[in-house]
Amino acid sequence: MNTLLQILNDVFIGIQVILAFFVLLPTVLLVIYGIKKLFGWSNSPLKKAADNPNPKQYSFGAIICAHTDLTLVPPLIDSLLKQRYSHFRIYAVADACTPESVAHLRTLFNDPRISVLAPEQAFNNKTKSIDLAIESFTEKHDAFIIFDSDNLVHPDYLSVVNQYFNKGYKVVQTNMLPKNTDTLYARMDASGNLYCNFIDRLMRMELGLSSHIWGLGIVMDVELYKTILYQNFPGTFSKLGGFDKKMQADIVNNVDVLAYATEAIVYDEKIEDGAALQKQRTRWINAYFTSMEYAVKVLLNGLSRFNFNNTFFGINLFRPPLFMMMGAAGLFMIANLFISLPWAIFWFAAIFTFVVTFFSIVVVMSKDSAIFKAMFHLPFFVLRQVKAFLKVTDANKDFLRTNNTKVVYIEEVLNK
Repeated sequence: MNTLLQILNDVFIGIQVILAFFVLLPTVLLVIYGIKKLFGWSNSPLKKAADNPNPKQYSFGAIICAHTDLTLVPPLIDSLLKQRYSHFRIYAVADACTPESVAHLRTLFNDPRISVLAPEQAFNNKTKSIDLAIESFTEKHDAFIIFDSDNLVHPDYLSVVNQYFNKGYKVVQTNMLPKNTDTLYARMDASGNLYCNFIDRLMRMELGLSSHIWGLGIVMDVELYKTILYQNFPGTFSKLGGFDKKMQADIVNNVDVLAYATEAIVYDEKIEDGAALQKQRTRWINAYFTSMEYAVKVLLNGLSRFNFNNTFFGINLFRPPLFMMMGAAGLFMIANLFISLPWAIFWFAAIFTFVVTFFSIVVVMSKDSAIFKAMFHLPFFVLRQVKAFLKVTDANKDFLRTNNTKVVYIEEVLNK
């Protein structure tokens, strides 16, 4: 009996140690950031001397994945056509869109660099849209970029990406910033994105480690993409499922570093209201649980190769969503009031430290005072996430698509 109690106690402590690692890691990263900032140290490739005095002009295929609605595609195409870099083509995939909307989109732009692709049968699948675009390339591209239909890109976007590829990177995640911050939920959503950009991307790059990808703004070498597909699914593109989860694991296991280009800015529409947030988070929470096998895959790959980059990446893939992580920390604090007072005090201090760190990171990443003020309303945001968690199985029955509605052009975003 005593042995069983000791085992349970050891497991209880072990779980707390793992959770404490996730809770306190952002603070450690923030301290490292402050030290590097103080001494002017930066690992940004663009701040280093050029390796090649005659850089290559890489050819990029910009793939726009639109599903059922093309309303927001024209502003994105417009922002791409205003790039200061010219070696690219645009492939807009209109999946499950009406023939009338496809025909209308084709009439809006008289530019040979634009191809509008409409599958005969609806894919209802982002990866299949990507594959159709690649198969429809009208010239040999070195790399492709994935965009959602509600995105916009900064005029220097492709110029920056080209510089990163000239530094030898094969995969680059670009910097996703909010396109809209005009509602409370949009600002709260933006604060979460800024926090994730810091701990999962900016600081990873500063430490020479691989960054996490978003489901958009990811730039990838075409041949590498095909190689990964053939290794995992011989003979076909169509069997690949889950671009931003499955693909991320395969990318990290096949490149030295998955780079993050903070200077290449892609704008994304933020959630406008609580109902839309709840629907989106239900889908995301479901994806967290269903993608655990990929976390195991990356972790084992890192451990077997004694590769710290992949091991660290794999460990962080197990990190639960913030509301679950901090909820668990709160439960441990309460439980330890009856089990171990030192642990209870530790969890109180850890939770307080995390809150201060979260606010500090958002201040570091954005000077928008409205976003900072919105963070004081985050308990409402968390409540919506709890409701989403309670309905997590709904994502297995329904795609739970969230509708984006902000028809905004790049000039409006840049002039804010």
